[in-house]
Amino acid sequence: MIANSLRGSCAIAGVGHAGIGFATGFTEMEILVQAAHRAVTDAGLTMRDIDGIATASVSATMWAMPVIEHLGIRPTFIESTMLGGSSFVAHLLPAIHALESGQCNAVLICYGSTQRTSTLSRAEIGNARRKLDPQPFETPYNPLSPLSSYALAAARHMYQYGTTREQLAEVAVAARQWAQLNPEALMRDPLTIEEVLSARMVSDPLTARDCCLVNDGAGAVVLVRADRARNLKNKPAYVLGNATAVWNRQISSMDDLTITAASQSGRLAYEMAGVGPADIDVVELYDAFTINTILFLEDLGFCKKGEGGDFVQNGAIAPGGRLPVNTNGGGLSCVHPGMYGIFILIEAVRQLRGECGDRQVAGAELALVHGNGGTLSSQSSAILGTEAAL
Repeated sequence: MIANSLRGSCAIAGVGHAGIGFATGFTEMEILVQAAHRAVTDAGLTMRDIDGIATASVSATMWAMPVIEHLGIRPTFIESTMLGGSSFVAHLLPAIHALESGQCNAVLICYGSTQRTSTLSRAEIGNARRKLDPQPFETPYNPLSPLSSYALAAARHMYQYGTTREQLAEVAVAARQWAQLNPEALMRDPLTIEEVLSARMVSDPLTARDCCLVNDGAGAVVLVRADRARNLKNKPAYVLGNATAVWNRQISSMDDLTITAASQSGRLAYEMAGVGPADIDVVELYDAFTINTILFLEDLGFCKKGEGGDFVQNGAIAPGGRLPVNTNGGGLSCVHPGMYGIFILIEAVRQLRGECGDRQVAGAELALVHGNGGTLSSQSSAILGTEAAL
């Protein structure tokens, strides 16, 4: 069990993003630096105040070093663990330990990618990643990675629990309805269940509309100790719980294609925060594919295993539904530049601050953020709360 003494000891004081959609003419490092400066300014700090850094990227194994160089900082805490898209949620707890020990005073968690406008083709990027991260039981068969893996999990869930393609489509439609309320979202056109089902089949049972966007974007958050956060520019979002779990790398090594390590990370995050699923006001999940949302709603305790399809029906997770999920439009309709985890943190903080305009969840005091990496490989859960939730 994670020490309860860390509950609420640190808070996110600033958030920022840049290059959402198409960052034409900019490198991933350039938009990362833009997002970082915006987050630091949002916190009411300057880059001179930043003495901790947490970052990761698929493009370089030593990514933290050029980031530090470009930001011009001299950190005493450096965290660059790479767990895929969940990395930035997973970076919270190490950063909290560093802050609480006095190793540093302000940690910048940041990411940037120009995967959409990069001069490299998607095929070249995919081939490079497979060479760096070979999966011996899968790579020889040249799957559409990561799409084929998620399609496999979706097919198993449908077979085992009777989940339907229409229920998967409900997830995409709900995300789009939230995106229509978000002026920053990339995809805001109306979307129906019929349009999701009739879209181009890319890996059975998933169509193109079951899949996340492929675009550019950078995001950053600033984490400080709670006593300092209270005296800064904006309303703090306190980190009440955080935990990370990894059970496998390859999807072929999962014990059960319908149960992810979110069932472990979520349980530990709830225990640290002293809350449960029924207490959560807003949920931000890593929805790289529609099946993700259903799996994570089950594994994080919002419904029983196998009931995720029924849970999302009839607009239950859309605006006006019983549980607000992915209120920015998610990776399916808002933004997904390779690794999405930083953006769910940003959206959760904005919701807790009450800054989300038409998509604002009234009275939001507790937010659950859940990041996913690899092919249902790494899972990291965080509970954020307002001062009222302490």
